[in-house]
Amino acid sequence: MKIKLLLLTVVFGLNAAFSNPPAKKRILVYTKNGKGYVHKNIPFSVEAWKKIGEANNLIVDVSDDPTVMNTENLAKYSCLVFSNTCNDIFDTEEQRQALVDYIRSGGAYVGVHSASDSEKDWPWYAQMVGGKFKRHPAFQSFEIKVINKNHPATSMLGETWKKEDECYYMNEFNPNNRVLLAADMRTVKDSEKEVYPGRTFGDYLPLAWYHEFEGGRVFYTALGHDSKDYVDPVFIRHLEGGLLWALRENSKESHSKKKNRK
Repeated sequence: MKIKLLLLTVVFGLNAAFSNPPAKKRILVYTKNGKGYVHKNIPFSVEAWKKIGEANNLIVDVSDDPTVMNTENLAKYSCLVFSNTCNDIFDTEEQRQALVDYIRSGGAYVGVHSASDSEKDWPWYAQMVGGKFKRHPAFQSFEIKVINKNHPATSMLGETWKKEDECYYMNEFNPNNRVLLAADMRTVKDSEKEVYPGRTFGDYLPLAWYHEFEGGRVFYTALGHDSKDYVDPVFIRHLEGGLLWALRENSKESHSKKKNRK
């Protein structure tokens, strides 16, 4: 009798698990641009994020409306992705405070390219992202040194990543940043290089990093200017890895590596 009861308990437990599967995580891809330059890559980046979401069983919402930045709405999201946001991206102090509260409650943030050129007059935002955009030389091919390969955003790369992009010069770096990628400044052509960054960072200027900030998890990459980046499998894996880290998930590659180690 006890065995029958145990079997019934197991069967009912399995039925409940299958009838009530875990809720999908939801992310918000935010693309607001204020007055000024607007990247043409935004629709391409949105499509890339939708594919990343589909591949990882995530619900992806997309908006450029600042009113989505309210405490009640943000509570739905496991991660906020600021994909090529630029200039003033909030309308009110309440919207800014909603972001602060979200991060401080353990939220996750992913910033792409000109996300570091958003909200220029807000020091908290620059510290959260990890740096503040200053300027960039002309779009060109240059070499990127992979500083840390033991991260899902960089594990697919070799020692050097040669890429065409805008090499973002930034300042106001957060000292807690854990740098993943850095531009090899010896390969960047720029007649004003000595003005900034000069030798401030030696031969290497940080381009991508991750850190924990006021209870939240933050990944940022300065790369991604060209619309073609968002159909490039390597760059998509770079974005995906950053997102999965922010979500406290492991990439498929990381799972396979763990299996091989057993």
